[in-house]
Amino acid sequence: MDKLLKLWQGTGLYHLEPGQVLMIFICLGLIYLAIRKGFEPLLLIPIGFGGILANIPVANMAEGAGILHLFYEVGLPTSVFPLLIFMGVGAMTDFGPMLANPKTLLLGAAAQFGIFATLLGALALTAAGIPGMEFTLREAASIAIIGGADGPTSIFVTSKLAPELLGPIAVAAYSYMALVPLIQPPIMRALTSPEERAIVMTQLRHVSHVEKIVFPLVLCLLVGLLLPDAAPLVGMFAFGNLLRECGVVDRLADTSRNALINIVTIALGLTVGSKLSAEAFLQLKTLGILLLGMLAFCGGTAAGVLMAKMMNRFSHNKINPLIGSAGVSAVPMAARVSNKVGLEANPQNFLLMHAMGPNVAGVIGSAVAAGVLLNFVG
Repeated sequence: MDKLLKLWQGTGLYHLEPGQVLMIFICLGLIYLAIRKGFEPLLLIPIGFGGILANIPVANMAEGAGILHLFYEVGLPTSVFPLLIFMGVGAMTDFGPMLANPKTLLLGAAAQFGIFATLLGALALTAAGIPGMEFTLREAASIAIIGGADGPTSIFVTSKLAPELLGPIAVAAYSYMALVPLIQPPIMRALTSPEERAIVMTQLRHVSHVEKIVFPLVLCLLVGLLLPDAAPLVGMFAFGNLLRECGVVDRLADTSRNALINIVTIALGLTVGSKLSAEAFLQLKTLGILLLGMLAFCGGTAAGVLMAKMMNRFSHNKINPLIGSAGVSAVPMAARVSNKVGLEANPQNFLLMHAMGPNVAGVIGSAVAAGVLLNFVG
């Protein structure tokens, strides 16, 4: 009998706590959304599964010599994982639409408004003294970067400023990226008229091969020299793009945007999931992070649309304000949503390539915003 009792006490079921049960169901929900609804499956599946593993009692996979903890030590304190993903994203990115219409850089910059507004909002919640909603300046900056709708950037900043919040911030960032088709259209329609949504933009000019090669080099040097804290993100992004555009290292470009980024995505997702333990996630502060993250994302979307409307007051070649919402750097989903809403207003209005300009600019903008936060807060 004693052996049976000892055997039972050695099982995970004996040590299973209500919070762990809840977190396992939440992680199963993430996997369901990824498989059934198609919400960012490349990351929600490993994040959800990593969360399940982290909440299995006794296994200790997210602690000590556990495999998930080893992934964490290798990839996040060192920033290796988010930087390698940025290199892969750079190798998949075409700067052509942005270079053909440089004005879209302003839309990408405007969409970063949500980041800094949320920083102030988090500090205001702290000043209000709401129990459980107190955030340090470093924590507030980490939450604010969710507004950039850029998962690797959010992880990069949080791992440096507030690693204890990595789980909820990463889940919020990737969840809102996945929910772009649900969150953005109501905001876009509320801020634009049917006539504005039906604006047909002029065809983009051809961008030469030389321009595409020179741009990542100029971008890396300019941002690196002016804002060194943003150099790691922008540098890896620019390097990946140079591999794509130079035309003489196709094997390296192909590896960066396929095999390498897939391997790192698996490891990163499992690592983020390992931070979804019950004791770390089930706090009132997590609810505040999710709420502030939503406000940041909505604020960035609205700011991009409003900037496009303002630019139309001073431009002869009208910009469809819908592409301003693509200034958040959820590439390429935000651009696709802009195109979809534009087609609803005018079936002959194809905005995808136009929206890719602010979309790519948003990636640069979020990286620069991250550098600004690290410089002033870190």
